[in-house]
Amino acid sequence: MNKLSLFRKIEELRQKSIPVALVTVVKTQGSVPREVGAKMIVQVDGKIHGTIGGSTVESLVIKEAEEVIKSGRAKIVTHDLFDEKKEDTGMVCGGTMTFFIDPIDVLNRVYIFGGGHVGLQVAFFTKKVGFEYVVIDDRAEFASRERFPDALNVIIDDPGTIAEKLEVTDNDYVVIVTRGHNDDYNVLRGVIGKPARYIGMISSQTKRDQIFNKLRAENGVSDDMLNNVHSPIGIAIGAETPEEIAVSIVAELIKVRRNIL
Repeated sequence: MNKLSLFRKIEELRQKSIPVALVTVVKTQGSVPREVGAKMIVQVDGKIHGTIGGSTVESLVIKEAEEVIKSGRAKIVTHDLFDEKKEDTGMVCGGTMTFFIDPIDVLNRVYIFGGGHVGLQVAFFTKKVGFEYVVIDDRAEFASRERFPDALNVIIDDPGTIAEKLEVTDNDYVVIVTRGHNDDYNVLRGVIGKPARYIGMISSQTKRDQIFNKLRAENGVSDDMLNNVHSPIGIAIGAETPEEIAVSIVAELIKVRRNIL
């Protein structure tokens, strides 16, 4: 796989929110199967694109790359290819290889249901801190490219209908800030069974309890599923204005992204 094809593959996987690591040979000594600069992509499930030499050493590096993806921390590893004592690779090629294993950030995509005052500010701040976003609203005046120029997509349609159809990955975030109680309910009903990394709904505790009780009664939604919903949404900072509310929401998204429980 040439470098151009390799980096295209990385971007393709990133757009699909598939976690990967890039393995690069950074040092060699003696007889080895690949030269410095050889690269390989490793997916979180162990699937590879390209090769850094095959055989046992590649198998070891794939496992190490999977660990790097899970930890999010890059590392350098060295393996002995002249291993007569079978303490490392068990190979007898006659050299050593050093690899740099670098996790590649997936696309952090936020689905913002509601293009009103709060949704507008959430979009602004998410983009500033490295998220990408999609806006969904059934009002054309609130869901437009002029209003959200940096959006991956702007969808003008019924929010509940889109929520039901939406293909969500476990690296996606859902922010529910629609204009009304009924739309919030319909969106939450549509996404609550999907593997989103984060689901948050703007609400008072009273409104949240009403929606949760309705989901239990009419849809059989379990308490375990409801416990994964961040509502009232955002970190408690006494926010009042749309800008302050958006800051509290995006701070919570960052907290989840950083795996701070």
